[in-house]
Amino acid sequence: MANTPIVPSEIEAEVALLGCIFLDPELIFQVSDIVSRDDFYDSKNKILYRVMLDLSKEGKAIDATTVIGRLNMLGLIEQSGGTEYLVQIASSGYSTANVETYIDLILSASIRRNAISTLGNLAQKGYDTTTSSEDYIDLIEKQVFDLSKNRKVDQFKRISTVAKNVLANTENNAKRTGEVIGLDTGFTSLNIKTQGFQNGALLILAARPAMGKSAMAMNLAVNVATKNNGGLARVAIFSLEMSAEQLVERMIAADSSIKLGQIKSGHIPNSDWVRFHTSCSKLSQMNLFFDDSSAITVSSIRAKCRKLKAEEGLDFVVIDYLQLIEGDSSTKNSSQMEKVSKITRSLKLMARELEIPVLALSQLSREVEKRDEKKPVMSDLRDSGSIEQDADIVMFLYRDDYYNPGSERKGEADLIIAKNRSGQTSEGLPFIFTGEYQRFKEKKEEA
Repeated sequence: MANTPIVPSEIEAEVALLGCIFLDPELIFQVSDIVSRDDFYDSKNKILYRVMLDLSKEGKAIDATTVIGRLNMLGLIEQSGGTEYLVQIASSGYSTANVETYIDLILSASIRRNAISTLGNLAQKGYDTTTSSEDYIDLIEKQVFDLSKNRKVDQFKRISTVAKNVLANTENNAKRTGEVIGLDTGFTSLNIKTQGFQNGALLILAARPAMGKSAMAMNLAVNVATKNNGGLARVAIFSLEMSAEQLVERMIAADSSIKLGQIKSGHIPNSDWVRFHTSCSKLSQMNLFFDDSSAITVSSIRAKCRKLKAEEGLDFVVIDYLQLIEGDSSTKNSSQMEKVSKITRSLKLMARELEIPVLALSQLSREVEKRDEKKPVMSDLRDSGSIEQDADIVMFLYRDDYYNPGSERKGEADLIIAKNRSGQTSEGLPFIFTGEYQRFKEKKEEA
């Protein structure tokens, strides 16, 4: 006797997804766009999800107390598994970093169930001799087409809609003064080349160690925070190598012109303490948000950015640095190049989804050190994979005096724009780098 086929379901993934929403209620906005209540197989989980959706639409909090209260009001507490079942899910501690995996599992099972049901009904209708073969084929085509429409795919955009958007954007840009249509970087030469950092863009800043890429990134973060949205721009900084305190020390040094070593040691000259406190106060007013988790995945970065955007708003993200981001379970057995390629692709998708520019720092390979010409080129991107392909802008930092102690360009740095998908490239925008203050300033060209 043949075994009875098992109906496709992912009940554990359903429970995990509900647990994640309890842990981070803001996820309901992401999940509800993709998963419907009918995608749940377990009737208890379906009821719980329905109540969560209703609470969200009403602008009410989603937690164990509010969900239990609503279930009691509807008389559905027993049908949803009871209070103990709900509390167990709410305190389960599932990782929100895996939400997309849970969603994929639930949708895959739902699509299979719908297909089995639809095709089973079609098979039964095939025995109905009162229906002509032509009508039967038409019915098959229609229902299979309806099945394909249930897949979660983006719809085509009519050119009339796209052209309308382009017209509105161009008219808005025409009203602007100056060259910046994206985020003001605080550096005039960089603004001219890029027209500002654009929403949805993935930006890469790469250099060999000790070139000052972290300092440049922090300078850019402070500039964006102070020069956009009336000084209220919100910037998220993910630092996988240094603590938040170390980064802020560098910001204070750059702003106050007090040596970083003095700030670290506390041996600040008496005459500079007022300036130190002034810089601390000034930076405290900025909308800078730090995450210095040493082990973090791109899924965690995306989840935290979504949450920050929903709660506070978000204009710019800085990640220091790319190669330190951990791969997810799907890249456990992959090469470093494959892992980094998936990460850069995910960061590009995050930039587009959140409609913000994302700046990721990257190491360069040691090949730079092995040749006479030390200026970096695209092939020097470490574990490059799709970095070059996914990035909208690729920038390199180069300091001649690092390699040539007797260089006439002492203290100077070049910001090379090797790729710029929507603007100009540059062999080197000239900057002055003061290491003891962790500060980059544009070099004013002599007339």
